[in-house]
Amino acid sequence: MPDVRPDPDEWARRRTSFGSVAAGYAAHRPDYPADAVAFLVGERPRLVLDVGAGTGLLTGVLLAAGREVVTVDPAEPMLAELRARYPRVRTGVGAAEALPLPGGSVDAAVAGQAAHWFDPAPAATELRRVLRPGGVVGLVWNTRDDGVPWVADLQRLLAGEARGHEADQGVVDAFARALPARVDHSRSGFVQRLDPEQVVAGIATRSYVAMMDDVRRGEFLGEVRALLATHPGTRGRDVLELPYRTDAYRLTPS
Repeated sequence: MPDVRPDPDEWARRRTSFGSVAAGYAAHRPDYPADAVAFLVGERPRLVLDVGAGTGLLTGVLLAAGREVVTVDPAEPMLAELRARYPRVRTGVGAAEALPLPGGSVDAAVAGQAAHWFDPAPAATELRRVLRPGGVVGLVWNTRDDGVPWVADLQRLLAGEARGHEADQGVVDAFARALPARVDHSRSGFVQRLDPEQVVAGIATRSYVAMMDDVRRGEFLGEVRALLATHPGTRGRDVLELPYRTDAYRLTPS
């Protein structure tokens, strides 16, 4: 996929836009399958760094698996949601390119739905710095499964505004080169069960929607509501099954 990032200033604004939708993000974004998270870190890691941790969706799965977690995110409102859920987890405001941790302090570093916001070269340098010998980097994304017709039509509606802000293999390849690292991949999936308005609310947490002015946001989300109200796969349904693919990549630095 070609590089479709906007100019650097707009990219920076989008990268930090999630603070304005932190509560909605916590309420409506899906978490990650336990098998995908287990694959990310393997058996060895005790202390895991969650980079771009947001509201703690990946953190929660790591904690449930018995890992100790420290978290970093550039948006304080997102970390406030995380602390409300997991008050004992250590948090720090910071970016992947300048991690507020000492060198050699973690067994693994992971990023859920976040690595496409990182600058690979400086972020890779920081990840190598904070990892202990033998540590791994785990990158994971949930992607709506457009093999279902109504999801495919929703994706087409979103595509004009998203402009490349979904995960793509190029991000993983860039980190593999920058670390450098061997890459192992696992794919799994799950279904999120939501009412139509919850689907709309989840889309409202996307960076490209958060950055819209109030009028354009209202119009755009109205288009999403109209699609859900009229599409044969969703019309008249109180509960929708929104399928996701989960792609987990474990990078083992050489």
